[in-house]
Amino acid sequence: MSDKIGIPFYVWDFSERFRDDVIDDFVNEYRAGRTPNPCMRCNEKIKFAALLERALELGFDAVCTGHYATLVEGERGLELHRSSEQAKDQSYVLGVLTADQLAHTYFPLGETPSKDLVRAEAAERGLTVAKKPDSYDICFIPDGDTRGYLAEKMGAEPGAIVDRSGEVVGSHDGAHAFTVGQRRGLKLGVPAPDGKPRFVLEVRPVNNEVVVGPKEALAVSLIAGGRFSWAGAAPESPDEEFRCEVQIRAHADPVPARCIVADNEMIVTPDEPLEGVATGQTAVIYIGTRVLGQCTIDRTESAVPATA
Repeated sequence: MSDKIGIPFYVWDFSERFRDDVIDDFVNEYRAGRTPNPCMRCNEKIKFAALLERALELGFDAVCTGHYATLVEGERGLELHRSSEQAKDQSYVLGVLTADQLAHTYFPLGETPSKDLVRAEAAERGLTVAKKPDSYDICFIPDGDTRGYLAEKMGAEPGAIVDRSGEVVGSHDGAHAFTVGQRRGLKLGVPAPDGKPRFVLEVRPVNNEVVVGPKEALAVSLIAGGRFSWAGAAPESPDEEFRCEVQIRAHADPVPARCIVADNEMIVTPDEPLEGVATGQTAVIYIGTRVLGQCTIDRTESAVPATA
């Protein structure tokens, strides 16, 4: 493809750094009972850190990627915004970028109204990527078998599945195979008193326990994280509560919320409870279409008091 457009082609081996910063982090997070987002770590540590550092060292001005997002010059500097094509918007996974990284980044597809137009232009120019399928799986688990991958990396140790009161209601072959919100594959030996399905509420790696409960117990009224950053200029007074929207998954709908930074934590209180939030996930904060910042969720507060 570089031959087609007449530019030099470089190959850099970042496999060791990718292993350390993305793959090992992914496994370690699951080992700790959290649910990580490796795409966020890759953007934070590889594409817009390792790659950008190398590019700047060689005299380039910026890294240009095909992410669907836009950059806007605001009153206080460069701002990251959603793509004009909402269905393809990828601003969530870019929420980890800092002001300095944004200053050396281009997202030329952000204003493109349709990916079909991009493919058509690529085909017209004779580029082989014109028919490349979209990628949805974790790149280092191409078969999509995350459970099998983790079992191979971490081993599997049987343990108990308990309800919110601590009563054993089943068993498992490895806690790492479960994520918050999961319903299928629990194989519980003791039915719920009301006969309703149970869902994974928590994974406790220290005790090798999986906690299950009713669907309504998945509701979370507060999320907080100490590992937070701002995508561009920070709010003028982040220690004063402000209105925003929070998004906890790449394709989730944003939810109106209040945010404040206190005691070195970004604390987000949604107007309505969020469902199925796991520690390790990333909460991205928006104001309108602008990505304001993000935090890795370290703790949550349930909207439903614990019962048996």
